[in-house]
Amino acid sequence: MDMHDDTPREDAADAAPEATPAVTPEPAAVPEAPAAEQAPAAAEPPAQPAPAPARPAPRKLSPIEERPEVAIALPRRKLAAQTRRDFLLYGAGVAAAALGAWWLLPSRTKSHLPLQAGHDALDTLAARVGLTSERRGKLLDGSLTFDDDVAEALYSKDRTIRTYARSEVTPLRNNYDGQTPDPAYLPTWQLQISGLASGRIERLGVNDLARFATHEQVTRFVCVEGWSAVAWWGGIRFADFLAAFPPAPGAKWAAMRSAVNRDAHGHPDPYYVSIDLETARHPQTLLATQLGGQPLPIEHGAPMRLLVPMKLGLKNIKAITEIAYTAKEPADYWNERGYSKYDGL
Repeated sequence: MDMHDDTPREDAADAAPEATPAVTPEPAAVPEAPAAEQAPAAAEPPAQPAPAPARPAPRKLSPIEERPEVAIALPRRKLAAQTRRDFLLYGAGVAAAALGAWWLLPSRTKSHLPLQAGHDALDTLAARVGLTSERRGKLLDGSLTFDDDVAEALYSKDRTIRTYARSEVTPLRNNYDGQTPDPAYLPTWQLQISGLASGRIERLGVNDLARFATHEQVTRFVCVEGWSAVAWWGGIRFADFLAAFPPAPGAKWAAMRSAVNRDAHGHPDPYYVSIDLETARHPQTLLATQLGGQPLPIEHGAPMRLLVPMKLGLKNIKAITEIAYTAKEPADYWNERGYSKYDGL
């Protein structure tokens, strides 16, 4: 009997190799879907635009500042009609302005203009619409009076005019409007003074002027024609003259007259101006008797002239022969010919 038959079966089983543990198969990989088939990703919010820079607050324009242009649309027909209307209004305005300018011209000025034959027609046309010479005079006088009042209100009578050094003196031209008077009047010259507190009429000769102290000043003389000159003057302060010959109570004006004045043809043409007594008492107002340290020459008003440097030259009357103090404003040579009465600088 075979010995090996006695080996238990369990031994045979133990001798067998160990069984490999079972491995669970992994599921097959699922191929990725194409990009088009993938689930859409969450959309990002759109980028916010950058905030616009803050506009500066509109600047407030002054009443006289030009406003910015604003474009507007207009139909062509309306624009054409407006253009025709504006042209007609402009033409009418030019015609009215020309007629008004003609009406305002002094008769003396019109006489120097060409085309004299048409002057009567223009005057007649102006008169038909009420533009008479009487109304012209009233309008011009009123305008000049208003201008004088404003000037006097704005400028103090006490203000002084700039003075200069003698080295700054410039030539002073002869500004007689007509011919220079013949010097034959000088030896018999007299100054008549009226309207005095004494009630008398005083008369002074050239030698009588020596009793007053001489005051000197270098000031600018300004002519209404547009030229000026710096001159060295000497003479009597008008304030001293008023103290020596006081005006009657109630007097407000000093009327001055030159009987030796001549027109452009050499005929007598008395010249006359007036200044208020406040201006006469101004420290720079002189009855000048000297120019450049020498007695006044004939062409500058010998032997005595008015020097009021805060007024235009036409107020600075030359060769004075009469001074009268009055309560009412006297006549003025150039004011009667269309110029201002005030004539201040």
